[in-house]
Amino acid sequence: MAEATPFTIGARASCSDGPCGEVSRILIDPAAGTVSHLVVQPGSDREAGRLVPVDLADAVGGEVRLRCTLAEFGRLEHAAEREMVAGMEGISGNAYGSAPELSRPGHRWTAVEDVIPEGETQVKPGDPVHATDGEVGRIQGFLVDPGDHRATHVLLEEGHLWGRRQVAIPMSAVVGTAAGLRLNLSKRQIADLPPVDIEHPGG
Repeated sequence: MAEATPFTIGARASCSDGPCGEVSRILIDPAAGTVSHLVVQPGSDREAGRLVPVDLADAVGGEVRLRCTLAEFGRLEHAAEREMVAGMEGISGNAYGSAPELSRPGHRWTAVEDVIPEGETQVKPGDPVHATDGEVGRIQGFLVDPGDHRATHVLLEEGHLWGRRQVAIPMSAVVGTAAGLRLNLSKRQIADLPPVDIEHPGG
């Protein structure tokens, strides 16, 4: 694990010439078991986020450093896109979290949707991790092999059952990715795993 790179949701990100935001989502390829992209969000505007190929990213001291300039970052693929959605009769809202409103057939409204490349899935803040006997915590990120970008461990922030701490769960324990991650370990087995220092995962 000493050589693994920790990528965590919420980590600050910077380009070679200045800060560019923070990691808001992590995209993984479940079939290959690899982390493919980090979504770096400069601010609250989802459309300003960019899909950063993981081979452009290094984790240093709990932060992410990108091997590109701010100008090059701005030319990366957008991580969200605006779409016009046809309304249906009833209650509707929009992607910015405003109060729902009555809609009428044929009415069109704007939604901002996350971009997820085909064959990949995303991990978002607050996504749960389920042990065999119930939810055990929230996904914090992944430890990634820098050679082939294969995710070696899931970084889990455990809840109140054992006090808040981070543990690294082998990807071999992941048996599903629907509605969060599902593991073949019990809560007690996870509790017995040693904590990990995300800034120094091999320490």
